[in-house]
Amino acid sequence: MMFAPMNFRRAKVITTTIVRGTDSSWELGWVDLSRHRDLLYFLTWRDIKVRYKQTLLGVAWAILQPLLIALSLTLFLARVVKIPTGGLPYPIFAYSGMVIWQFLAQSVTEASNSLVANERLVSKVYFPRLVIPLSSVLASLMDLLISLVVLTVFIVYFRIAPKLSLAVLPLMIALAGVVASGAGFWLSALNVKYRDVRYTVGFLVQFWFFVSPIAYPGSVVPERWRLWYEMNPMVGVVEGFQWALEGTSNFPARPVLLSAVVAAALFFSGLYYFRRTEDTFADFI
Repeated sequence: MMFAPMNFRRAKVITTTIVRGTDSSWELGWVDLSRHRDLLYFLTWRDIKVRYKQTLLGVAWAILQPLLIALSLTLFLARVVKIPTGGLPYPIFAYSGMVIWQFLAQSVTEASNSLVANERLVSKVYFPRLVIPLSSVLASLMDLLISLVVLTVFIVYFRIAPKLSLAVLPLMIALAGVVASGAGFWLSALNVKYRDVRYTVGFLVQFWFFVSPIAYPGSVVPERWRLWYEMNPMVGVVEGFQWALEGTSNFPARPVLLSAVVAAALFFSGLYYFRRTEDTFADFI
């Protein structure tokens, strides 16, 4: 009696690994961001290089944009309208406002489109998506540092003595970074699902410019509207930045405090919405 040989085949076990972010929308995920700090550095450096690649003037654009606008404001407003600027010459007043404003405007514009611009990266590889808008803000910081060199030349030319109030400058830059990051979180996440958001960013930035004390001091705003006006987080940032250069008048404590409160609310609400919708980015993008 013969028996047919039996073939025993090893069963194949297929395992599936699902990688996703943390469940808490409020958790920033410092540990996860720390693990991907090299990616944050790479994306920031890439944004800086791409911004000036194959450009005629290169990094000079970081100087020319705020400088030309400040000169235009000086020619048409300082001489015609005679706007009061406290203890600062109007060129420094306008250029210092444009320097910090250009940082915010560039950060918000770049961050709002950052996820869509990195579509392949978002849909193929897992990493904390916060890295992408944050890299846009950090890349814009390079332009701000370059513009500060020209601001130093203005200070020397107008013979403004350095004061201890200059120590406030880094704090105002950090506060502007919080505002830009919060707005970037909101707009970048919304832009993934609603592509018409990118068409409103330009209008939003222009409107934000006119309601910020860049071409004019906040003191010209009527007192009855002053509190509502200071709810704009850039009011305290710009006024604090300009006060750090002037340093003789009273510190704008209320505008800076209101700016800090609104900036924190904008940052954490944008962070919450971003983390809550992060898992759906690959589906919509």
